[in-house]
Amino acid sequence: MNINDAKKKIEKLKGEIRGHDRKYYVEADPEIPDSEYDKLMKELEGLEKAFPELVTPDSPTQRVGGEPLKEFKTVTHNIPMLSLDNCYSANELIAFDERAAKNLKEKPEYIVEPKIDGLAVCLFYEQGVLRQGSTRGDGVKGDDISSNIKTIKSVPLSIPFSGKLELRGEVFIPREEFLKMNREKEEQGEAEFANPRNAAAGSLKLLDAREVAKRPLDILLHTLGSVQQDIWKTHEQTLLELEKLGFKAVKPYKLCKNIMEVINYVNSWEHKRDTLPYEIDGMVVKVNSYEHQKILGSTNKSPRFAIAYKFKARQAMTKLKKITLQVGRTGIITPVAELEPVFLSGSTISRCTLHNEDEIKRKDIREGDTVVIEKGGEVIPKIVNSVASRRSGREKEFKMPGSCPVCGSQIVRLDEEVAWRCQNVACPAQVEGRIEHFTLRSAMNIEGFGPAVIRQLIENKMLKDYADLYTLEKAELEKLDRLGEKSAANLVNAVENSRRNTLSRLLFALGISDVGEHTAEILITKYENIDQLINAGVEELQGIKGVGPRVAESIVNFFKQKGNIAAITKLKKAGVNTDRTEEEKMLSAGEGRFKNMSFVFTGELETFTRDAAEFEVKKMSGSTSETVSRKTDYVVAGPGAGSKLKKAKELGVKVLTEKEFKELLK
Repeated sequence: MNINDAKKKIEKLKGEIRGHDRKYYVEADPEIPDSEYDKLMKELEGLEKAFPELVTPDSPTQRVGGEPLKEFKTVTHNIPMLSLDNCYSANELIAFDERAAKNLKEKPEYIVEPKIDGLAVCLFYEQGVLRQGSTRGDGVKGDDISSNIKTIKSVPLSIPFSGKLELRGEVFIPREEFLKMNREKEEQGEAEFANPRNAAAGSLKLLDAREVAKRPLDILLHTLGSVQQDIWKTHEQTLLELEKLGFKAVKPYKLCKNIMEVINYVNSWEHKRDTLPYEIDGMVVKVNSYEHQKILGSTNKSPRFAIAYKFKARQAMTKLKKITLQVGRTGIITPVAELEPVFLSGSTISRCTLHNEDEIKRKDIREGDTVVIEKGGEVIPKIVNSVASRRSGREKEFKMPGSCPVCGSQIVRLDEEVAWRCQNVACPAQVEGRIEHFTLRSAMNIEGFGPAVIRQLIENKMLKDYADLYTLEKAELEKLDRLGEKSAANLVNAVENSRRNTLSRLLFALGISDVGEHTAEILITKYENIDQLINAGVEELQGIKGVGPRVAESIVNFFKQKGNIAAITKLKKAGVNTDRTEEEKMLSAGEGRFKNMSFVFTGELETFTRDAAEFEVKKMSGSTSETVSRKTDYVVAGPGAGSKLKKAKELGVKVLTEKEFKELLK
């Protein structure tokens, strides 16, 4: 067979397989037996093996990638993936409708659809081909999980659509498939998944797409993201068009002419939600018209044109056997209720967080109590109250111990904070999280040390705290899984380059509670080196503008820990800079041309890195921010600028090109 004949045959096979995928995974109406489908796939695989130059990213054979990833890349969403405001009553829905009508000067129509209890994702198509899949993350940036998204058979790898198209949806595991997974785990003596949402989220975080492909993941699309031009006028039209393009759009949904129709439809689903093949924890109410959506706009956190109506949580009663303590990655110590297992809303609950000591006292919860538990949002179990009438007199009141249950260090409770903390940077429960923080781009900027690498280094006893990063050797790193000679060399070089970082970066990287990037920059205007800061008292620190009582107390407590001083001593011996740099001395002068002025950078910069551009502003006593507001003086916009540029124009904030910014610097 020549290459032209092979190309025609491959395209024909791909078309047939895509059609059968749609019939099976989207329409749930298969046409051919599995054996016939497998024959088509094997024929396609054979041809692509013989003619590898004809393999395309949208081929059905490319759903499962090759070698596991070392870590996920970070992607910035074209339009932020905002979270919805929640409401719990008909009165709140009526208030939402009144706000919308007041701003629109007319009553809107609504689409009401199920609120799927899954993981929010974003799909990006270009010229009809799936280019990227990402998680919601913090709403602005998420993880690139393209290889994992491609394993979901109901996600089309190609669609009949030209141009760029971004869609948002929920990845989930159907209820029956979830129960089947847990039965298999039980038979194998393995720990069961807590609930379908956790199982779906955990699956998408796996670095090996071949493992993800074994999970019964599905997806429902519910929102139009960014597009090159306005292609559809209403949300209802989008849902209909998505079905035509081969997607599974969220359903069942209803177009409601007024808010009373919305309320009736929402109420009708509260008692029949279990009839759906997937878990839902409420209904989403969206203004149907995109023109109306634009007028209503969004806050920094949530759209004003949509709201989530949450169903009432289901409750159960059980026994609280014991209260244990859990040390988090940031040192916060959380009391945990160990319960007699009880089945609630699709999963068995055997433990749940008690949040903090004050919460336990407020609810008067004691070891041995009978307690009422519910699932908040149908996901997170919590104790509502104890049943005092069932007490026998043998129940024990809880008291927080004075030391960390993991490392034995003294624990502290900062001013106005409800949580107790262990501030020992070498505490085994915190090491992984503290090292991840230390290597962040905004901290010591040590590239390549993702969670998987750090975990491996800790397990191999090569890291006990972040200071040990500076003792790593290339020959030792090469012995680790999936770390070859080149990767090991890159890690060593990244560590080496970080030794010359600024003092403010180091202070932020140390992980002192309440000391963020901005506070670290404030501190270096007062202190020339880390030793001066170590010896500072609470009153002295509080005398610095921008440092309050809580931050001052946090700094002093941090440097009281012997383990923290030991780590800093190791950093010094390793040659890490602990003195204010010449550049920072310029910043500390604080009398530059941009004093009291605020800048926001958005899009790609061609001649500056983002850090370098922000430093130029700070060098002249200006400040930078991630958000645009009426107090912003300038927005510097490069190619790819999105929502921040739009917001600046709406607010009338001065927008500069990179060239104009450079002129302003002169």
